[in-house]
Amino acid sequence: MPSYSAPVRDYQFLLHEVLGVSQYSNLPGFSDLDKETLDAILEEGGKFASEVLAPINRTGDIQGCTRHDDGSVTTPDGFKDAYKQFAEAGWMGLGQDPEYGGQGLPHILSLAVAEMTSGANMAFGMYPGLTGGAVRALVAGGSEDQKQMYLPKMISGEWTGTMNLTEPHCGTDLGLLRTKAVPQADGSYRISGQKIWISSGEHDLSSNIIHLVLARIEGAPDGVKGISLFVVPKFLPDANGDAGERNTLQCGGLEEKMGIHGNATCVMNYDGAKGWLVGEENKGLKIMFVMMNEARLGVGLQGLAIAEAAYQNSLAFAKDRLQGRSLTGPKNPDGPADPIIVHPDVRRMLMDQKSFIAAARCFIAWAALQADLEHNSDDADTREKAGDYMALLTPIVKAYLTDKGFLSASNGLQVFGGSGYVEEWGMSQFVRDARITLIYEGTNGVQALDLVGRKLAMNGMRPITSFFAELDACVAEGGDETVKPFLDAVASTKAALKEATDWLVENGLKDFNNAGASSHDYLQLFGLTCLTYMWALMAKAAAKKAGDPFHDTKLKTGRYFLDRWVPEAGMHLAKVKAGAASMMALESEEF
Repeated sequence: MPSYSAPVRDYQFLLHEVLGVSQYSNLPGFSDLDKETLDAILEEGGKFASEVLAPINRTGDIQGCTRHDDGSVTTPDGFKDAYKQFAEAGWMGLGQDPEYGGQGLPHILSLAVAEMTSGANMAFGMYPGLTGGAVRALVAGGSEDQKQMYLPKMISGEWTGTMNLTEPHCGTDLGLLRTKAVPQADGSYRISGQKIWISSGEHDLSSNIIHLVLARIEGAPDGVKGISLFVVPKFLPDANGDAGERNTLQCGGLEEKMGIHGNATCVMNYDGAKGWLVGEENKGLKIMFVMMNEARLGVGLQGLAIAEAAYQNSLAFAKDRLQGRSLTGPKNPDGPADPIIVHPDVRRMLMDQKSFIAAARCFIAWAALQADLEHNSDDADTREKAGDYMALLTPIVKAYLTDKGFLSASNGLQVFGGSGYVEEWGMSQFVRDARITLIYEGTNGVQALDLVGRKLAMNGMRPITSFFAELDACVAEGGDETVKPFLDAVASTKAALKEATDWLVENGLKDFNNAGASSHDYLQLFGLTCLTYMWALMAKAAAKKAGDPFHDTKLKTGRYFLDRWVPEAGMHLAKVKAGAASMMALESEEF
């Protein structure tokens, strides 16, 4: 059975040495977080993930969820007890508002714990993950009565939350949705329609499930301009605020998925269910995007988390599996063969995993810090810059980390050879679980279109101009001979990205297909640039403690990234500049 060990030491390195969170001790959340407290939370979160969640990950994959005749759903063995422990320990409220029962700690810390949760058990982690997104949507758009009614119980973990967008005939194009909302005399609405692929839509973990549902009020405009958001609880709160009468909604079926079997992915049927408007009429999509953007960062985190889990197991196998002899002579002369970790091609896969994971973890932690600065900094310029970065980089976090995270999981299986293709070793679960991350919360192709079609031009290109300036400042700051190759790599990838950006600005407007055809490679180039920047930040920190084994290993790993990843920048640039001509040349009949 696969094992999992939480990457606590890596997070300590990132938070203390690379990102220097202690410098933000004047900000809310950070002010109560000294080094000892932060380390203790990381260690306890890692212990819970490794000892409670990891052992039931395989169980969840094998058993899956079970729907009963009454529409109720039972989660796999161990999930309910693990969720009870999760809620009672306060993990749900780690980064939430203290006004509603949260602990008010920085987002960057709750993100670290979330990676450990997902790495140990991705299907389990989706239940609290979606609840956290629903909480933030209600904080952003809910009335004070709604906040007081729902948030304390959701933050405590007593109640959970979902998001209901997709319908059988519409996924990405939400303007086509048909779920309707009929106003009632008491100010509520009757919600009718069907939603599909609703993660955590029905289960036995919590006493109530709070659904956030997109629907169209009768007479609303067509398209996305007529979409409203409603809070629709499974059980209607009674006079005391507890779960009372059963609402008229039900899980109509469970999807038989490729992976994440431990999470209940439901068809949800709403038959005149009672709900309440969140925010203003026809403005629901804006509020839901708060939850969707949170979810997209969470999905990027899943890509990283699965990569880490797969790497840990493929590394252990490579050290143990005896097969063949080293090309330079036996390394295990007393045994019948050498461990496969001596072979360069196995090393290639392991080093691809290791060098990606380190940079991806730094990138998503850096992004989480931007979220903290956007909401908590006392400087307006800092808040604006951080907000720009969050808008610009969210599609990159989601798409790039899941693309490469899935590749890492696949490499992990490949290291196992034939054993990886056999279920008992558990590696196939990582591949199957990881595959959904490229699809849900907006496919990676849609993320690329969002990047080139909306994010580049926003605010007069202010976000990307600011990001380019940050890269230039990193290079200009300089470093010793150990750090210089990393800075040179930042300069070269930034130059390629700048050239690609200029090409898109000039040619994308001439022919929108140019923007669409180049969007995938543009996002890949942007992601590569971001990870190269992260390696420069880590190299600067690690070089200060050269001679220490942990830090020396970081630098060695980073040099592999420079040799084997950074050269891909030129390839992606060439593909961006190839444009749409050959891609769009065939008539549909010619395929």
